[in-house]
Amino acid sequence: MTKAFQNDFLKSKLPSTSVSIFSQMSTLAEKHQALNLSQGFPNYPTSEQLIGLVDHYLRKGYNQYAPMPGVLALRERISEKVERLYNCQADPEREVTITSGGTQALFTVIATLVNFGDEVIVFEPAYDSYAPAVEIFGGKVVPIRLVAPNFDIDWEEVRAVINDNTKLIIINNPNNPSTKTLKKEDLEALEAIIQGSNAFILSDEVYEHIIFDGRKHLSMLAYPKLLERSFIVASFGKLLHTTGWKLGYAIAPAALMAEFRKVHQFNVFSANTPIQWAIADYLKNADHYLGLPDFFQEKRDLLVTGLAASRLEVLPSEGTYFLLVNYKQISDSSEFDFARQLTIENGLATIPVSAFYSAPKEQHLLRLCFAKDKDTLDKAIELLQKL
Repeated sequence: MTKAFQNDFLKSKLPSTSVSIFSQMSTLAEKHQALNLSQGFPNYPTSEQLIGLVDHYLRKGYNQYAPMPGVLALRERISEKVERLYNCQADPEREVTITSGGTQALFTVIATLVNFGDEVIVFEPAYDSYAPAVEIFGGKVVPIRLVAPNFDIDWEEVRAVINDNTKLIIINNPNNPSTKTLKKEDLEALEAIIQGSNAFILSDEVYEHIIFDGRKHLSMLAYPKLLERSFIVASFGKLLHTTGWKLGYAIAPAALMAEFRKVHQFNVFSANTPIQWAIADYLKNADHYLGLPDFFQEKRDLLVTGLAASRLEVLPSEGTYFLLVNYKQISDSSEFDFARQLTIENGLATIPVSAFYSAPKEQHLLRLCFAKDKDTLDKAIELLQKL
């Protein structure tokens, strides 16, 4: 292929997009043999019971295509879960679809809804897959910037930007990277705004079970007026500490899910079969997800307590398995430069929070992942106390 051919015929749909900050920092961590608290993945073993169930279904020959919407047994288990937690009756036949990870579900929702010229409201700092997916389908991202330390949403600002072109509002609750959770008044404000518009909601709830200090997760599934125009996305990777299995799901009213499946069937068609069967069995015991808040809060508290002896200011983490720290007492460097320096010179990889904004926003904040074993967290504390 000649250079002229590339110039004449290849037009990037994402001309300003480069390698994600997660890949950049993980590559840097590997190069410098740094402790990696950047990318959000656990480094402790997966449940032996769950591994055994996967092995069972592999050996039993459950190795061909699953039904396009997913294994029915797993969809039934999800339906049972959301009824138990949110008093919501999601029809497993028509309203639940198993996906190849949460990110695929997010992409498919955006593909289903967004046409050229549609506007999509995104609250920043935002997970980095939202905006590129919107742009691929010709949509326009309308960012609403939230700032530390509280990252509160000004709903009057939302009301001011919503218009006839607004197709979608993307919510992430609990939020990565801010770690904040929506409150009852937030959902009530959104409900009032959405009723007077034509917009849909994409509710990214992949951290629904990782929420702390006795808080209750407020899902769109528990708000009928919001649910009627919502897609809810969740992740088994977060729930089961198995991010590499890339399995998630989406829930939506039947009419919306029918459109979702039209795209899904030509995107991945179906997700990993033996793992679906294994998870369906594993989730018969609700303790496997009901116990997650305590499991992760212990890790959060270990890190918070250890950092009390450092020069870092810790922001309260309400949910997710991340913690934000402010380094303003240590350096005036930009977040990216300080994160890079911390990796190369101090042996610890983190993520600059500025990477989650579409335009530069420097707040001296880094994101740390605490979904790690105790030895890793102890080593990270030791490194951070020396700053």
